Amino acid sequence: MGHVDHGKTSLLDAIRSAKVAAGEAGGITQHIGAYSITKNGQSITFLDTPGHEAFTAMRARGANVTDIAVIVVAADDGLMPQTLEAIQHAKAANVSIVVAINKIDIPGANLDRIKTQLQEKDLTPEEWGGDTITCEVSATKKIGIDKLLEMLLLQAEVLELKADPNQAARGSVVESQVEVGRGPNATIIVRQGTLHVGDAFICGPQWGKVKALFGDSGQSLKSAGPSTPVKVMGFSGPVVPGDEFLVMSNEREARTLGEERQQNQRLDKLSSSRPVTLEGIFDSMADGQKKILNLIIKSDVQGSLEAILESLKKLPMDKVQVNFVMNSIGPITVNDVLLAKASAAVIIGFNTKTDNAAATAAKREEVQIKLYSIIYELIDQVREAMTGLLDPETRESTVGKASVKKVFSLSKFPVAGCVVDSGRIVRTGRARVLRKGQPIYDGSVQTLKRFQDDASEVRTGMECGIRLGNFDEYLEGDTIECYILEKVAQQL
Repeated sequence: MGHVDHGKTSLLDAIRSAKVAAGEAGGITQHIGAYSITKNGQSITFLDTPGHEAFTAMRARGANVTDIAVIVVAADDGLMPQTLEAIQHAKAANVSIVVAINKIDIPGANLDRIKTQLQEKDLTPEEWGGDTITCEVSATKKIGIDKLLEMLLLQAEVLELKADPNQAARGSVVESQVEVGRGPNATIIVRQGTLHVGDAFICGPQWGKVKALFGDSGQSLKSAGPSTPVKVMGFSGPVVPGDEFLVMSNEREARTLGEERQQNQRLDKLSSSRPVTLEGIFDSMADGQKKILNLIIKSDVQGSLEAILESLKKLPMDKVQVNFVMNSIGPITVNDVLLAKASAAVIIGFNTKTDNAAATAAKREEVQIKLYSIIYELIDQVREAMTGLLDPETRESTVGKASVKKVFSLSKFPVAGCVVDSGRIVRTGRARVLRKGQPIYDGSVQTLKRFQDDASEVRTGMECGIRLGNFDEYLEGDTIECYILEKVAQQL
């Protein structure tokens, strides 16, 4: 765990001698990845949690399925906001903390400063008399990697981290998704027991029978023991990361319990719906004046979907309300397009694709689909779209004032003979008549003359004849204030 760009994924690359970071969009980890390695005949499973603040919930979940949290800190950067957040999550999950100080090979690395910062957060390094293990590493130069792994194995020994492989399997969902041809599936970490192909299971409100197991490199497995990360096929529906995965004695038992949980969920939803009240009607009437941006969000995995929703909910919604018509995982389909058409929504896809039929339907129905692979860009674009929905504000800008010196009664109507005291009077502007400082009329400038000629504007110190709209009650000493209306773009 740690701050964005402090080298968590690169450190895993060095440990696995694989190339994960290069494959991440924009170099940012946007999912939780689970990987296993073997050191001295012992297995260690790593969870790579994203560093961006939007993934707080995912990181919290990451800490809760782990026994030891490795906090990665860049030697040249120190403890940053998300580092402190990661430490809080690890402490809240009551897991042991090991600190990996990365990038020790680059100029500007200051190890003492980082250890002082750690001490301030009650993580006093062992060499300073505390009990927090710190390892100095460089992911790019492969320095200190072996020591880090040895320290993790030593810590596991001290903590007596053990599991019985002969029990019925129990685990935690780390990530879930819906794939074409594979249906709903999930990455789980087995906590106890051994999971076998063919096992019946319950997971949250979903149930199923393990159809296939895949390891972290995509290899097909027959079974998975404690601490093994595996992708499981055979769920009855999509599950939520953090759900507990439990092997049952048979499929019928699993199905009965799953249906019971689903029924309870439905009842909870119904009981939490608000009763209709007069105050509620007034509130909804007031809300009706807000602009609404309808969105359908599709993501590749559940964790990213949660992160996007959390980020979008933090956008200011005083003037524009974001309405999430539907949020789900998987590719964008024709059904999504038809729903978007019916609800006047924009479809946003994150790390997912649009199938051919959906692309054709979107063109036909004139539904906009926007695809993104970096969360920052997605949030910024939604913010821009919300701002675009706001009507520009009309602002009044005073351009000049004139005093009425004499009133001329012409054959049809009176005209005010004026002297411009400040600024200018413009023919295309609007004006109000002020008497003793109080406005008594507001209207457009009907006529503006210099002597006998029409004028487009008259400046300070000049005389002119003015007639406003259908007003004909000018008095000497009145002030005519000329102003223009400007349209200014609103901000959220």
